Amino acid sequence: MLPQEIIRRKRDGLKLSAEEIAAFVAGLTDGSVADAQAGAFAMAVLLRGMSREEAVALTMAMRSSGDVLDWSDLPGPVTDKHSTGGVGDNVSLMLAPIVAACGAFVPMISGRGLGHTGGTLDKMDAIPGYASQPDIALFRKAVRETGCAIIGQTGDLAPADKRLYAIRDVSGTVESVPLITASILSKKLAAGLGSLVLDVKVGNGAFMERPREAAKLASSLVEVANGAELAATALITGMNEPLASCAGNAVEVMNAVDFLTGRRRDRRLGEVTLALAAEMLHSTGLAASNQDGLRRAAEALEGGRAAAVFGRMVAALGGPADFVERAAAYLPAAPVVRKVEARRTGFVTGIETREIGLAVVELGGGRRRPDDKVDPAVGLTELLPVGAEVRAGDALALVHARGEAQAEVAIAAVRDAYAIGPAKPPPEKVIIRRIAAR
Repeated sequence: MLPQEIIRRKRDGLKLSAEEIAAFVAGLTDGSVADAQAGAFAMAVLLRGMSREEAVALTMAMRSSGDVLDWSDLPGPVTDKHSTGGVGDNVSLMLAPIVAACGAFVPMISGRGLGHTGGTLDKMDAIPGYASQPDIALFRKAVRETGCAIIGQTGDLAPADKRLYAIRDVSGTVESVPLITASILSKKLAAGLGSLVLDVKVGNGAFMERPREAAKLASSLVEVANGAELAATALITGMNEPLASCAGNAVEVMNAVDFLTGRRRDRRLGEVTLALAAEMLHSTGLAASNQDGLRRAAEALEGGRAAAVFGRMVAALGGPADFVERAAAYLPAAPVVRKVEARRTGFVTGIETREIGLAVVELGGGRRRPDDKVDPAVGLTELLPVGAEVRAGDALALVHARGEAQAEVAIAAVRDAYAIGPAKPPPEKVIIRRIAAR
């Protein structure tokens, strides 16, 4: 089948067959489809959309473009979650060990930062010695021995998606819901999961800023996953303010260790983490209901089992054996720490969350270009939440920077991101909606 004919059919609004989609994906994988053709295909899908059947076929073809892991030798269910990305979203670092401590296996394949949003893989790279992109043998060993492993996508898993995503990133087609759906699910299916829970963010710090957009993406993910015989549910969660009280890489790892050990737990972060854990445990059959899942997850957290699993996972992938006990000694620290002072007295009435994420990027904690190196030490801590009462001169946040000039730029950006008014605003829901298969 000629790639240009497949592109033409989609351009004209015709439905592609599973065979046509498989042929195009095979061309993406072996290089016989040119970059220009891949970009034209992506644009045609963006403009014309895809049916559920087409999206399932695209997902399955991209899944089968490389290795597909088999975890049938494990003595328990295999599950994972995926977040569409936010600011201060370090949920994965707590969620994987909580669920593993309850008897599931969590082979979590994560990504790096994208735009203003932080990446789980960049956070794990802040841990000295941690192999965030191990070979498959070490990945399997870590999952079997500790119950979970948080790693990055290898070149052997869904390579067609890796190529198509890079082309979408430079061709103005990232926002296509069918292509987002196939990209996310092809990697999760290649990971050999038995079930998946999706965390779809909505708000001014999310890629989907409006509830209708978030619901459309969540429904697409759940329906296509189920069409590909992967049990899935989704939670739509709020991202109108950072989820944790920090944003960056090493600072979010420290926040996660504090959460697991009970030294400090941000309320909204805890609510989302435990809600996702309950969904995962229920989907695997390890919990009789979501309420039972919440109870089991809370017990694993409060009893210290989740923290122990996290420590074993870090050690299994090359990090320090005593990382949980001595995280502050191992994590890199920025040499300059400055306070962001509030201009006036009142209440925090809103936060431009995207601007908080961009401030971290400007500090060097994210990427302007794909090949940029990330500084793991920089970031923001002690971010005040919406509703907090402040006096003029109080700290809205602390900036951790490599130098004074960087700190000044970040201070101005963070201060401008905060709105302060005379009245305390009503609290926003953090768990907005649950979407399951119809």
